Amino acid sequence: MKNLLLKTTTINVKSIFLDFKEITKAGLAVSVVFSSIVGYLLGFSVKHPFSVVTLFLLAIGGYCMVGASNIFNQVIEKDLDAKMDRTKNRPLPSGRISVNKALILGFIMTFIGLIVLYIINPKTAMFGAISIFMYVSLYTPLKTLTPLSVFVGAFPGAIPFMLGWVAATGNFGIEAGTLFLIQFFWQFPHFWAIGWFLFEDYEKAGFFMLPTGKRDSKTVIQIILYTFWLLVASVLPVFGFTGELQLSVVAAIVVFLLGCWMLFYTIQLYKNREAKTAKKLMLVSVTYITLLQIIYVIDKFV
Repeated sequence: MKNLLLKTTTINVKSIFLDFKEITKAGLAVSVVFSSIVGYLLGFSVKHPFSVVTLFLLAIGGYCMVGASNIFNQVIEKDLDAKMDRTKNRPLPSGRISVNKALILGFIMTFIGLIVLYIINPKTAMFGAISIFMYVSLYTPLKTLTPLSVFVGAFPGAIPFMLGWVAATGNFGIEAGTLFLIQFFWQFPHFWAIGWFLFEDYEKAGFFMLPTGKRDSKTVIQIILYTFWLLVASVLPVFGFTGELQLSVVAAIVVFLLGCWMLFYTIQLYKNREAKTAKKLMLVSVTYITLLQIIYVIDKFV
């Protein structure tokens, strides 16, 4: 009897943990926290000394805010998620978690996230609050109304990278603005690539994810243009007018080549317009932003 009870408890704990991971979109949340940590590593200096405590609080607060945003997003889109193959087995549309429980969890995580970020400094908490407000109140409802939802969503999506800098310095200036700009431009080729290869699935729920609403040449041209501007923004620190955010010539060349690699896949998409090419572009975009952030950090300390 004891073994059966222990086994049942273990299964329940495991299922709760898995549902928590899914409803907070743990993979996405961790990648966002990684961006914030990179921003912090770029921001600390002699004037703003490194603090393990601040870094820990940033990770906890960041995960809470992103997790809460994802929970509220899934509550709003519960019925729409049920229509899509990719999302129909999520905790809410499948019925494993009730809307009320999800809302309670979302509000608790929002409260904890804001308090934790405020302990770091008020500006960090302010940008965290702006991020969750824009994602839940603007981006989410606009997804079924207009392709401009991606543009609106790019603002909260670009905040994490610069949030780390603000957490380290307590200031928002040209440095944080540049980090914001890089991740802002990155959002477009990344999410439009997703919108391209998941076009039919999004169509079932009535989501407008592509700028023209179609998988056409005009959409790809916009993907190419935003990738080009991303490439330009990524090498700005090498020219010396981004304050304390600097990049060596060698690192700038590597980042530039990374951008060319991503640009190559956007051109490939223009040539064949196949879903598998769009998926490759999405994967390349994730690799690109991760490597760019790692290069920025390595360049600072080498």
